[in-house]
Amino acid sequence: MPDSVRLTRLTLADFRNYASVSMSIGARLVALTGDNGAGKTNLLEAVSLLTPGRGLRRAAFAEIVRKVAAGIVSDSDHAARPAPSGWSVSVLLEGPGGETRIGTGYAPETGGRRVRIDGADARTADELSDYLRVLWLVPAMDGLFTGPAGERRRFLDRLVLAVDPGHGRRVADFDKAMRQRNRLLEDGGEAAWLDAVEAQIASLGTAMAFARRETVSLLSGLIEEHASDDAFPRAALALEGPFEDLAAATPAADLEDAFADLLKRMRPRDRAAGRTLEGPHRTDLAVTHLAKAMPAGLASTGEQKALLIGLVLAHAELTGRVCGLTPVLLLDEVAAHLDPGRRAALFARLDLLGGQVFMTGTDTTLFQALPADAQRFAVSEGTVRAID
Repeated sequence: MPDSVRLTRLTLADFRNYASVSMSIGARLVALTGDNGAGKTNLLEAVSLLTPGRGLRRAAFAEIVRKVAAGIVSDSDHAARPAPSGWSVSVLLEGPGGETRIGTGYAPETGGRRVRIDGADARTADELSDYLRVLWLVPAMDGLFTGPAGERRRFLDRLVLAVDPGHGRRVADFDKAMRQRNRLLEDGGEAAWLDAVEAQIASLGTAMAFARRETVSLLSGLIEEHASDDAFPRAALALEGPFEDLAAATPAADLEDAFADLLKRMRPRDRAAGRTLEGPHRTDLAVTHLAKAMPAGLASTGEQKALLIGLVLAHAELTGRVCGLTPVLLLDEVAAHLDPGRRAALFARLDLLGGQVFMTGTDTTLFQALPADAQRFAVSEGTVRAID
């Protein structure tokens, strides 16, 4: 069983619509209710920023700073101060090593984002993964199966990142090397320079592909374990695209060389196109509704939502198994479009996962089926209040 990790306090300053707020959290299942625009999703976003990356909204850090219309903040003692230029998020968490304080924030005057762990500056945000894994499901993902391949690829890489923290750096380095190759092709760069950058792309791209393939394989196996759960339909997962065809036809030990050779042969075509046309950056995640043997994108809206929830729940379980730490799961408006039976099934499955879950909704009745020990908060403009 994975070790339990849960947040016991969440503190924000100058974050979105919150000047300052501190929440004491005493449960694994937490429901946040309030009107649209009250700031429920902002609280989830704050928690999502305690992982590498830009969080569930993928917002630029400067956009998160609390906006003050007049440019001046009036404090309760009537003193005036300039509008905030940065924000901060910190949590106390209980984990296998005891209590840890982790935080992150943005301050343009000190060079952008900072991460601190127990009061000490972290070298990179990647260190957060040693203490906390955060997963999420938000309404923007509802069109995942019908939207562009790039969205599914980004979703896939988040799945991989949760179980393999090094994947984020590989993807970033791969993208950087791809941009270098594209510039060299455009500028008529020397063959020796292209050989070098293509060797780097082939190495990183092959590692990315293997990590994706491993995660999809593990996730597929775990989904099969829940074959008897009919509340959320099972999904079949596959990786598709020309690069995946190359990988399937090539021994694993030879894939890196085969990819490098393909890049070399594709130079004239890529130069004409102004971009690299083939590689793992074009891979798509294909999802099939198993019971109906149809692509997920052709299923009904309700079936797509249920498929996505089932996939996220399976991934949360996989993350706990692989990493040895229960993840924190953020579910934004997840219950609003579920019938009462499926809603109750969701809450029961979340309870069994053993990790901490934060859920949002506009109506307290959505969470009536939560266990008695769940915690509820009322969210209004810039404030959070525990509900007895």
